Amino acid sequence: MSATPRDTRRLQEERPSYEVAPWELRWRGLDLEALKRTESTFALSNGHIGIRGSFEEGEPRGLPGTYLNGFFERRPLPYAEAGYGYPEDGQTVVNVTDGKIIRLLVEDEPLDMRYGAAPFHERTLDFRSGTLRRVTEWVSPTGRRVRIRSERLVSFTQRAVAAIHFEVEALDGPLNVVLQSDLLANEPVEAAGGDPRVAAALDRPLVADFAMAEGDHAVLAHHTRRSDLRMAAAMEHEFDTECDLRREIQAEEDLARLTVATQISPGTVLRMTKFVAYGWSSQRSTPALRAQVDAALAGARRTGWQGLLDEQRAYLDDFWSHADVELDGDAELQQALRFALFHVLQAGARGETRAIPAKGLTGPGYDGHAFWDTETFVLPVLTYTQPDAVRDALVWRHSTLDKARARARQLGQAGAAFPWRTIDGQECSGYWPAGTAAFHVDADIADAVARYVAVTGDEEFERAYGIELLVETARLWMSLGHHDVHAGFRIDGVTGPDEYSAIADNNVFTNLMAQRNLRMAAEHCERHPDVARSLDVDEEEAARWRDAAHRMVVPYDESLDVHEQSEEFTDHAVWDFADTPRDHYPMLLHYPYFDLYRKQVVKQADLVLAMHLRGDAFTPEQKARNFAYYERLTVRDSSLSACTQSVLAAECGHLELAYDYLAEAALADLHDLHGNVHNGLHIASLAGAWIATVAGFGGMRDHDGRLTFAPRLPEELTGIAFRLTVCDGQIGVRITSKEATYELLRGRELSTSHHGEPFVLRAGESRTLPIPPPPSHPRPRQPPGREPARRRQTWT
Repeated sequence: MSATPRDTRRLQEERPSYEVAPWELRWRGLDLEALKRTESTFALSNGHIGIRGSFEEGEPRGLPGTYLNGFFERRPLPYAEAGYGYPEDGQTVVNVTDGKIIRLLVEDEPLDMRYGAAPFHERTLDFRSGTLRRVTEWVSPTGRRVRIRSERLVSFTQRAVAAIHFEVEALDGPLNVVLQSDLLANEPVEAAGGDPRVAAALDRPLVADFAMAEGDHAVLAHHTRRSDLRMAAAMEHEFDTECDLRREIQAEEDLARLTVATQISPGTVLRMTKFVAYGWSSQRSTPALRAQVDAALAGARRTGWQGLLDEQRAYLDDFWSHADVELDGDAELQQALRFALFHVLQAGARGETRAIPAKGLTGPGYDGHAFWDTETFVLPVLTYTQPDAVRDALVWRHSTLDKARARARQLGQAGAAFPWRTIDGQECSGYWPAGTAAFHVDADIADAVARYVAVTGDEEFERAYGIELLVETARLWMSLGHHDVHAGFRIDGVTGPDEYSAIADNNVFTNLMAQRNLRMAAEHCERHPDVARSLDVDEEEAARWRDAAHRMVVPYDESLDVHEQSEEFTDHAVWDFADTPRDHYPMLLHYPYFDLYRKQVVKQADLVLAMHLRGDAFTPEQKARNFAYYERLTVRDSSLSACTQSVLAAECGHLELAYDYLAEAALADLHDLHGNVHNGLHIASLAGAWIATVAGFGGMRDHDGRLTFAPRLPEELTGIAFRLTVCDGQIGVRITSKEATYELLRGRELSTSHHGEPFVLRAGESRTLPIPPPPSHPRPRQPPGREPARRRQTWT
């Protein structure tokens, strides 16, 4: 549930919070009520493996979670009344074998933060080392004192590997201690939202296939019942201590455990490094997966703990050298931006032929599904900071083309109909007005393809994957739309980004994005005629695409002088916001969809998002009028909205409002503004923090592959600096209140513009240009009670 601005400020004051620091996220002190939230924010991932930030000892816990990207269980989607084309199965991400558990017993008393006392306890997520560190001093109920230090990582360089370095130190006299290092499968997990179908899918979803333990090494292998996916997890241990150790290891179907007993004295430290490896497949056998994880562990042990740390640091040093955003004037937002970039990187870095889920691998929210969020919010950030991850994500989309074509045929359409929500490429949304009818996902994918090719110049990808994605999505629009002799090319009965308006005619966002899709398909086929011929595209088909794009219907209300979100939208009654209780947001939980659908109320930026991604289709005057009109209708019941509203607020001259929205997007998870961080982070909102900074205050646009800038800063910020990777080169931008400096740090010359003034940058050159004053418009109103929290009031 979204918080009101007043509620947000109160919660910020009352809740224990993270310490503000530029390169880390630290929580000092013990707050068991906050575990679910911090388990998400402290999650580690590389895009393949995700491990929530729960304690090594396993309990207390909020929501345990270890995830492998793409590993899921199927579940039926029952309907009260079946309908043709309804998806039959849902998909739910599986909490796989937990390899991070290290239990500690001190003189037979288990370390449990609910008992005894913790005079000192802190956890730190370090954005530069890519590790989660913990220091705890614990006093047992009978007065024994120990210090525990741990550091864990999920490796960016060795994709299948995670590791934990764990230390125990006696603070008083000698102590007998026991460590139990586990691989544990089928942990009980509560179903999100109490959905019994999800609960059934998650009730012991892993079926044991193999268990082995020998020396300090163990392997467990399992498969899922319905999706028939196989996985293996393995662990290996190294010890560095003067203590005399007694060790034994055992394995059964769902548990492998290494038990280590010793005595430690003050001045001696028991050190253990635990290496964990994961692998899964829909085709490979259990012996093959066992061999895979054994090999991964062999590589990790050869590298060693310090080697893994060094590799992780080097990887992140390289990332931050070209992806960092510096923001002067607001220390908390600086931290939030780096937190956001770190988690966006974690979500996509090593996904490699898998989707980027809406929650990344930080929690089970949305059942682990990927949506259009990925292409529209996450991939633009990665395109300019980590383009290899974008290539992998789009290659995954291409790998699901056969399923998308089959879905289009089932719906009576040509081309490919990509799913609204999915894990493996099949549609698994049971609510078709918001799911099946949200065809704009095709144009969102096409937009990401065109941007990636324009920014990277990756011709091999363009020819092997990109053009086919553009062609099949263009064919869907030609099938879905039709020519009206009076109006033009219409696309009727679709759902745009705003899920409070469904099955509408000529949604402006959908039509304008489809227009670009059709043009890009024609242009890329013209550039590569041999690829076009292999896809059976001839000149006549490409001409039809161009004609449909040229005649695309874009509804406009002449009486109000604004664009309609969709045809006749502005004829609907305006929702009675004044009499809507503040605790009735998000509205979808309190009002029937049929009533939302027939009123002027907007869940999330829709027409406003069109003005960002297709800003070339609007005049500045139209943008200002449209923005003011839709501000008073948009309730932001989605975390995807604030960043887009920030971008357009900045462009229309509402710099303080843009600053407020930037803070909302950047702090959505750190302040738990939507009350659901326990289910995982909002990766698209985190990406949106970068978008609001770079596209909002940086004024960066990339329409049709041409990079331009129109920067402006609010009074509260004294400077912003960022870098963008473009065609194997790099451009640096530094903005102050009065001027902007552009520098080509490497690469060939770059043509761009500053507030409409074209110029060319050559390698080693920089240009400093003055920033003109912003346009002047009255600050627009929001629905009563839905105003963003005023960032200025927070700091003054």
